[in-house]
Amino acid sequence: MCVRGLRGDGGDHGDAHGRRRPARVDLYALSFAAPLAGGVVGMVAAGSWSDRAGPRAPLAAALLLFSLGLVVCGSAPTMEVLIAGRVLQGLGGGALTVGLYVLVGLVFPAVLQAAVFASFAAAWVLPSLFGPALAAFVAGAVGWRWVFLGTVALVALAACLIGPSLRRMEQSHGTSSVPGSRLRWAAVGAVAVLALELLGSGRGPAPLLAAVALALVVVSLRHLLPGGSMLARRGLPAVIATRGLMSAAFFCAEAYIVFVLQERWGLTPGTAGLALTGVGVVWAASSQAQSGLRARVSDVAAMRCGSLLVLTGTVALTTAVWIHVHPVLVVAAYVAAGAGMGFGYPRTGVAMLAASTDRDRGFNSSALSIADSLGAALALSISGVAFSLVGRTGVDPFLAVFGLAVVLSVLGAVAASRTRPAGSCG
Repeated sequence: MCVRGLRGDGGDHGDAHGRRRPARVDLYALSFAAPLAGGVVGMVAAGSWSDRAGPRAPLAAALLLFSLGLVVCGSAPTMEVLIAGRVLQGLGGGALTVGLYVLVGLVFPAVLQAAVFASFAAAWVLPSLFGPALAAFVAGAVGWRWVFLGTVALVALAACLIGPSLRRMEQSHGTSSVPGSRLRWAAVGAVAVLALELLGSGRGPAPLLAAVALALVVVSLRHLLPGGSMLARRGLPAVIATRGLMSAAFFCAEAYIVFVLQERWGLTPGTAGLALTGVGVVWAASSQAQSGLRARVSDVAAMRCGSLLVLTGTVALTTAVWIHVHPVLVVAAYVAAGAGMGFGYPRTGVAMLAASTDRDRGFNSSALSIADSLGAALALSISGVAFSLVGRTGVDPFLAVFGLAVVLSVLGAVAASRTRPAGSCG
């Protein structure tokens, strides 16, 4: 993410080799974590709203909030305002994710749901292929702000495409409402995960306050997820834990892959960004593969295989950075983790819907999305703290970040091994 041109950032800084580094590196991880954390509140509200009235109204509100966030980012005078815009994007994006999951559960039979979730991944291919180059062209031609502002037109187009289908849906009249305590805990979790990033690398009492923020995140998760999710209890709780840990491990690595390729191998942003393109293509291809194997590979087996691939990729990535191999091998390791996400990630949604009813589909969809986003946001915040603190010691901070991804991958593989419902055979 480009932060040049924002006031109050202290300007760009050079490193020991004279290379220019982005301004406000201290807020680098926070800019990624902000929309993930903000999305938690949107997910809780949209989940209960969908159980009560169906997904139509939540999806409309989500598109409006996401557009507002883009406008704030595009007009931001400082990095802090840009991060506020990213929070708004997260509110809308989180509600959008839950609304789409509920929509899939209502419209598609179980036999087609794996293919639908695979198509979600396929929809990321074109942005992965052309998004970075297009964003760079727009930033160079008319300024980075139009990367955000121009995207509003795409949101409007998406609204036009989905609008007719939503208007034909019958309005639901359920009895579920948004518990005030869940919304409060969602807000606590979102604020705490951002506070952790801001306080963790500070001095004096800041580390103690960061520890309090971490404890608040854990407590909030206990109130937002089904019982037993934090311990990966067999069945649905383990499915939700698997989703959260896989996302935490993968996106922890993703946030720093381009950074490390530029810093350690001196690649240009465009060349380093090819790693994101490659992983987008492989993720989509792997998603299509698991969809084609739906009849032969169970949801449990797909989640186990995917989590093990993520673990393999993060271990290989950490090793590649440690021994400083050719950058192609670094990208290959990252792409292997993306293949694992493509194979296992969609099946967490299928398994969640299979364990849900009309009364709790919205709640479970929001819980799955909360584990996804808050897990990734927490990992990003901790990685930002680790990067800053380890960097002060003279040790390679990238190893600390990618090592954290390995630990999370191990926990994800353990959780995936417990996704079979309790009492089932095999």
